[in-house]
Amino acid sequence: MNASISSSDTLPRRPIRDLPDELISQIAAGEVVERPASVVRELVDNALDAGARQINVRLLAGGVRLISVEDDGGGIPRDELPVALRRHATSKITDLHDLETVATMGFRGEALAAICSVSEASILSRPAGQDSAYLLDARSGELRPAARNQGTTVEVKELFFSTPARRKFLKSDATELAHCIESVRRHALARPDVGFAIWHEGKLVEQWRAAGGMSDEALARRLGDVLGDAFVQNSVTVEHWSGAVHVTGRAGIPDAARSRPDHQFCYVNGRFVRDKVLTHASRSAYEDVLHGHKQPVYALYVEIDPARVDVNVHPTKIEVRFRDSREVHQAVRHAIENALAAPRAAAAAAAAAAEEAARTPELAPAAPATAPKVAAPAWPQARMSFGDEQGGHKVSNMAGLWAPMREAAPAPVALPAQTAMQAAGAAEVAVDTPGVQWPAGDVPASYAPAAQPRPVTVTEPSPANFTPPAADTPAAAEETIWPLGRAVAQIHGVYILAENAQGMVVVDMHAAHERIVYEQLKNAVNAAEQIPSQPLLIPATFAATPEEVATAEAHGDTLQALGMEVSPFSPKTLAVRAVPATLAQGDAVELARSVLAELAQHDASTVVQRARNEILATMACHGAVRANRRLTLDEMNALLRQMEVTERSDQCNHGRPTWRQMSMKELDALFLRGR
Repeated sequence: MNASISSSDTLPRRPIRDLPDELISQIAAGEVVERPASVVRELVDNALDAGARQINVRLLAGGVRLISVEDDGGGIPRDELPVALRRHATSKITDLHDLETVATMGFRGEALAAICSVSEASILSRPAGQDSAYLLDARSGELRPAARNQGTTVEVKELFFSTPARRKFLKSDATELAHCIESVRRHALARPDVGFAIWHEGKLVEQWRAAGGMSDEALARRLGDVLGDAFVQNSVTVEHWSGAVHVTGRAGIPDAARSRPDHQFCYVNGRFVRDKVLTHASRSAYEDVLHGHKQPVYALYVEIDPARVDVNVHPTKIEVRFRDSREVHQAVRHAIENALAAPRAAAAAAAAAAEEAARTPELAPAAPATAPKVAAPAWPQARMSFGDEQGGHKVSNMAGLWAPMREAAPAPVALPAQTAMQAAGAAEVAVDTPGVQWPAGDVPASYAPAAQPRPVTVTEPSPANFTPPAADTPAAAEETIWPLGRAVAQIHGVYILAENAQGMVVVDMHAAHERIVYEQLKNAVNAAEQIPSQPLLIPATFAATPEEVATAEAHGDTLQALGMEVSPFSPKTLAVRAVPATLAQGDAVELARSVLAELAQHDASTVVQRARNEILATMACHGAVRANRRLTLDEMNALLRQMEVTERSDQCNHGRPTWRQMSMKELDALFLRGR
C-alpha cells in the first residue's frame, strides 16, 4: 500500500527562468503539429497565401518520413529565407488592425518554426526577378544556390525524430496518409481555381485539376471531382444574402443523408472551420426533413467581413468566433431551408427529360439548344383541403382541371370493385383540434370543426387565368405540367400509383398529406403572437439548478410565446403553471427542462420556432388522411397536384420520403426486358 507523501518528501523548489528557444518551439509544435496532416495543412496554407495555382504534395510513409509541398507561387527572396524560420516572423500582418481583419490563411508566424523544431526541414524558393533559387537547411542554417523555377518547395523529413514519444502516438502509414489526403481535400473544395496533386511512395493517389476560376460552375465541377458526381446530383444550390453575410454552396437533399458526418464542410472566408454555430444552424435547417439520426451532407461557404469574425482563437486556426453569432446562425439556416423548400419532382422530371434528349437527339425539339427547364406548374393548381371553402367545388366536378387531358387519354374504365372503393371514399373525416385558438380568418380548412363528414374540396382554376400549356403530344403536356403524373390506382389504401413521362410514381398518401397539412399550419400560426396555452390546476414543481432558474427568469417572454409559464417557486425550485394546450397531457416537468436547456444553449427565436414546429408536426400527423382510407382518382390527383406546389413535400414531418420514382428502365430490368 502506498504511503502518504509527507511535506519533507516534496520536490525542491525550482527557480523561475526563461525557457530555451528550442524548447519553446517544441512546446508550440505540440499545439500546431499533431500529425503529418497538420504539417500538410500549414504548408498548403502558405502556398495558397503565396498565390499558387498548382500545388503538389509528395509523401513517404504516410508523411512521417517525408512531406514535400511544391507550389508555383510568388516565392521567398534570398534575404528573407532565414527570417521565415524564426518564431512569430510573418509577412501577413504588421499591426493589430491587420490581425483583426486578417484575410489570409496563415498569420501567426509560428508554423515553420514549430515544424523545424521536430523534424529535418529545408526550404527551396525562387521569387520572380531573382537569378536563381536558394536552398536553406533549417538545421544547419546553410544557404546555397540551387535550381528551381519560380515558386517554393518545403521538405519536412523524419517528423518527430527529436521527440520520439510523440512519434509513438502516430497511427499506421495508411491512416496517416488518409488524414493527409483529407487535409488537402478540404483546401481543394475551397479553391477550385487551384490544381492539387498528391503523390505517395512515388505514385499519384489524388489529383484535382484547376477548374479555371471561382464561378459557380467551377465550384460544382470541383465538388464533383472531390466528393463524387453523386454529391452534385443529389444536392441543391445554396445562394442567400442576409445583411452582411453571404452564404453559397450546395446542400444535399434528405435522401443523400449519411450515417456519419463525414461530408459536412463549412468555410468562412475560404477557411475550413469546425464551428458549433454553423453546425447547429445546418442541422436545424434539416430538422423536419431528416429521418432518425441521419447526418446531412453539404458544402457551405460563408463570406463575411473579416472584422466581424475572429480567427485567432485556436493555434490550428480551425475554430472561429463570430461577433454576431445569431446573425450568422440565421443566415446559414435560412439559406439551407430556402434551398430545400422547392419540391424536387419538377427538377427530377427536367433532369430525366434532358437525359433522354441527350440519349436520343433525334427526338429532342429543334428550337432550343438545351432542354427547357421544367419548373413547378405555371397555371393555378388545385388545392386539396378538408373544409367547405367559398369558390370551391367537389372533386367529382373537376372537369376543368382535367380539360387538357380529356382528348389525350381515354376515360378510365371503372371496375365494380373500383366503383365501390370510390363510393366508400367519397367522404372525408374532419379534424377538430381542441384547445387550439387560431387568428380570425386564418383557421386552416383541415381543422375547421364539423358535425358531418364533408367531401374533399378543391379551389378551381379561374377560367380567365387558366391557359392550357402548349404541347404537341399528350406525353409532353403531362411531363411539363404534372411532374408527379396522373393517378391510376391505390394499393391497400396506403400508396398511390401514378404514371408520368419517366415511368411510375409511388406516393405514400399519409406522409404526403401530413407534410401538406404541416406546411399549412406553419403558415397559419406565423402571424399568431403565441401558442395557445393550458393552465395547470396544480402547478408541477421540480428541483432546478441555478442555471435553470436564471434561464427561466431571463426568458419569461420566450416561454410565454411557447405557451408555457415557468416561474420560481423557491430559490432552488421552479413551478410549471401552464403548458401548450396540445401537450397538456404530457410530462410538464420534462417539457420544461428540455425547453430551458435549449434556451440556455441557443438563440431564443430559434427555440421558439423549433418548439412551434414540433407542436404543429404533432397536430399535422393526427390531422392527415389515414392509411386504409379509400380515395377516388380525383382525390388522388388533387393530392398529387398539391404536392407539386408545397414546400418540402418530398419528405414528411418525420423525414420519411413521400414519393419514389421508378423509371421505365428500372421496370424493364425487373422483367428482364431487352435481354
